[in-house]
Amino acid sequence: MLLLLEMGDRLPSEKNGKILGKVLAALSDSTRDTDVTGWYANNCVIGVMFTEIGAVDSNSVPGTIMARVTETLRSNLTLEQFNWVSLSFHVFPSGWDSDAQGPSNPTLYPDLSRREDARKVSGVMKRMMDILGSVLALVLFSPIFLIVAVAIKATSRGPVLFRQRRLGLNNNSFVFLKFRSMYVNNDAAVHKEYVQRLIAGKADKQPSNDNGQGVYKLTKDSRITRVGAFLRKTSLDELPQFINVLKGEMSLVGPRPPVPYEVEAYDIWHRRRLLEARPGITGLWQINGRSRVTFDDMVRLDLHYARTWSLWMDIKILLRTPGAVVLGEGAH
Repeated sequence: MLLLLEMGDRLPSEKNGKILGKVLAALSDSTRDTDVTGWYANNCVIGVMFTEIGAVDSNSVPGTIMARVTETLRSNLTLEQFNWVSLSFHVFPSGWDSDAQGPSNPTLYPDLSRREDARKVSGVMKRMMDILGSVLALVLFSPIFLIVAVAIKATSRGPVLFRQRRLGLNNNSFVFLKFRSMYVNNDAAVHKEYVQRLIAGKADKQPSNDNGQGVYKLTKDSRITRVGAFLRKTSLDELPQFINVLKGEMSLVGPRPPVPYEVEAYDIWHRRRLLEARPGITGLWQINGRSRVTFDDMVRLDLHYARTWSLWMDIKILLRTPGAVVLGEGAH
């Protein structure tokens, strides 16, 4: 829980800073050792992070904290100064277990807002590259689209395209497109169970057909068709996602979009990958081992990409992707 304390603009900023500095010192002495007190905005807003608060307590704790903070303020401020103080509470995580789209309180993510503002121009250029790249890909691969569609229809009943709800940037959901590689009306329970164990770090590597290192993915999956196995191995099943890119739901480069039941099993720090960047067809994970990489390492790659992103990085990833597809490293 984050408490923010400010006094508005009734006094000159220098005087405000001195008064708040006095309050800051008092709060530091009156809070727990596990709490963190400091400047949320230098000499303007005090921030106190109250850690180790359970979900059950999150509704009752503000009242207790308010009483403690009020006592501290009354002891260190005049009545007039006390009446100028404004307090606000912000709970993390919030909005993830409801239908809210993305983080409901940007106060908890100021670094993301600053980064987004600093990257507005390059972000427009990235979007232009996505549009141009997806249009060229759809035109270039149109014969392959036709061949794959015929192969799917000739070998199994059901639609050519597989549509699935996925979560993208800021937890926004969209319809994710792939060429269908499984039989229709299959049970996702096996995959859900394995993914939850994978996210928890309890999943074992599954045997692979290439160099025997194994992969963190279900390999002996009876739901996959013979054509589907080939499509997955060659990543041809991913081609319809250029439509998602063209619509702005995905990018050419970015983290892979998860299904909702994956996000339900995320640790708090895993959720950051849905706040940092728009999901993509390829990314650092795909060119660095793919399914040979643990889930935690995949998230670290996603976060590293978001922190160090540049157009040149996207270009380098795109140039390395065909080689990773041809070698099939980690694909299954």
